[in-house]
Amino acid sequence: MTQSSKPIPKVPPLIARALRVMPLAPLSMSLTAYSKRVATHHPSLFRRLGEHDHARFVLDPTDLPFAIELEPNGGVPRIKVVRGQGAGDARIAGPIAALLGLVHGAFDGDALFFSRDLLIEGDTSAALALRNAVDDAELDLSEEITQLTGPLAKPLQRAFAFLERRTGVYLTRPEEAEAW
Repeated sequence: MTQSSKPIPKVPPLIARALRVMPLAPLSMSLTAYSKRVATHHPSLFRRLGEHDHARFVLDPTDLPFAIELEPNGGVPRIKVVRGQGAGDARIAGPIAALLGLVHGAFDGDALFFSRDLLIEGDTSAALALRNAVDDAELDLSEEITQLTGPLAKPLQRAFAFLERRTGVYLTRPEEAEAW
């Protein structure tokens, strides 16, 4: 796992405030469609959840004005973006950069938890099952997106790399994971 001593980047408050007026229904529908694509390409992700494959997970990016409710639904996931903290069986909260870094294997979940950059509430066994399933799947969310874009894949990959360098947020899986 890559972990630097730099603080985890946070979304600037001005951008977070601007996102308050964003309609959530289109984002919910887009993320649900995207999660179904991920489920198709990584079916083991949902099988690995075991008894928690119908739990509701709240992913709460604390620096954004909304939370993401994820229902794995036995491999047919549904996502609902809500204002506030959301409601579910397990809540995982932290800056969006920390949450993306976890998904991409760039941060160690235990280190984030003990440094208080990550908060876990509710059913911790469900949260641990989700973490293990995501770790095992070795997801690269940007790669999943670029596979949808056909001839625009290369420019989009360059855009993700540029944004990653400029913001310090892991938008892709690090090529060389370093032990820290």
